[in-house]
Amino acid sequence: MQWETVIGLEIHAQLATQSKIFSGSATTFGADANTQASLVDLAMPGTLPVLNKTAVEMALKFGLAIDAELGMTNIFARKNYFYPDLPKGYQTSQMDDPVVGKGHLDITLEDGTVKRIGITRAHLEEDAGKSLHEDFHGMSGIDLNRAGTPLLEIVSEPDIRSAKEAVAYVKAIHALVRYLGICDGNMAEGSLRCDCNVSVRPKGQAEFGTRAEIKNVNSFRFIEKAINHEVQRQIELIEDGGKVVQETRLYDPNKDQTRSMRSKEEANDYRYFPCPDLLPVVLDPATIEQLRGELPELPPQKCARFQSAYGLSAYDASVLSASRELADYFEAVNQVCNDAKLAANWVMGELSSLLNKDNLDIEQSPVSAAQLGGMLLRIQDNTISGKIAKMVFEAMAAGEGDADQIIESKGLKQVTDSGAIESMLDDVLAANAEQVQQYRDSDEAKRGKMFGFFVGQAMRASKGKANPQQVNELLKKKLEG
Repeated sequence: MQWETVIGLEIHAQLATQSKIFSGSATTFGADANTQASLVDLAMPGTLPVLNKTAVEMALKFGLAIDAELGMTNIFARKNYFYPDLPKGYQTSQMDDPVVGKGHLDITLEDGTVKRIGITRAHLEEDAGKSLHEDFHGMSGIDLNRAGTPLLEIVSEPDIRSAKEAVAYVKAIHALVRYLGICDGNMAEGSLRCDCNVSVRPKGQAEFGTRAEIKNVNSFRFIEKAINHEVQRQIELIEDGGKVVQETRLYDPNKDQTRSMRSKEEANDYRYFPCPDLLPVVLDPATIEQLRGELPELPPQKCARFQSAYGLSAYDASVLSASRELADYFEAVNQVCNDAKLAANWVMGELSSLLNKDNLDIEQSPVSAAQLGGMLLRIQDNTISGKIAKMVFEAMAAGEGDADQIIESKGLKQVTDSGAIESMLDDVLAANAEQVQQYRDSDEAKRGKMFGFFVGQAMRASKGKANPQQVNELLKKKLEG
């Protein structure tokens, strides 16, 4: 039987506010346990929540960016459940009247096609605390620093049909919230987490299958692996005569498998009701327009501009606009060298390779945009060749100075004097007289292969400093003369 995968994602983005959503406690990551939990966060009797205006504005910016309906009157509700890291016994969230309603986000797939993913809603809520199991020998510790941290829960429609599509969607959300400056997107610290709702159905069937929810997956790689494993598990279960049960599961990356956590609750299990301590939030149209005017250039717009203004390919433009920081770096390099294609090649090539090797973000690059742009100027004016440029780049990354300093100190200036190059070529050809004769006696096809040998000998003789274009032109004349 042919099976179709149906996926819907719930992404929790921790909003980058300085204080919590209903209290003045700090939201700094990594503080000592329970040092950032106020009486409000601890749910002490008599305390009342006060809504963080900035959290609402951040949610509205997200809504505007995905062209969503906005809840001009949105209401906070109490979601009731009992867990040690939830001191109130309920989570303040939004149910029937969220701040952001239906919207959409376009994603680019591996084959270059664009697919639109519907977004059902995005609502504000407070995070719970954290249970700690490692250091307590048969007991659990509770850290309430995270309790009350503002979250935006972004719920997609079940429009996703594969693990790769799911990753593309999460990456698009990740890029968007970072462009907007509303979330740092640090998945390792839990700033962006994903719940994956996965089901399968026979191809052609309209009705959805029974779904399982995989909770709190915190990396792009694990999202893909968790979904693929769960899809395979469900198909094998059904084909063996079993039935998928609706439940919450966890993904274990060490074993590369999902395992049952608990039966899946429905909305009525949480007994939602409007929070009596918080008034409805009524939005002002003037505020909406002000926030609309504050939106930055977003990834799709930047990608389109990179193609139209700089003549970049769709692929290059999409890679360079994937993060705001990378796009800014590229534009800063291009501003120095005024050659977008050359700048794009070096940013996507040598620079990205260096960052990946050392596991660095673009903001941590040991080579600044001004340094890279300055080096590209030296390629353009033929001071150095592309091959020498790689040596200069490595030296810049090692902290040895800018391009001009390195070229001077290491004597790397390219030889462009045609007389000097001709003299060097005469020596090379004289030392390889037999190969020269073989070249002249060969047909065009064989000559093409042999020409590379002479180029290699010439570049070796010049220690890589001879201008490659001049070497090629002069060598061709001499060999065919």
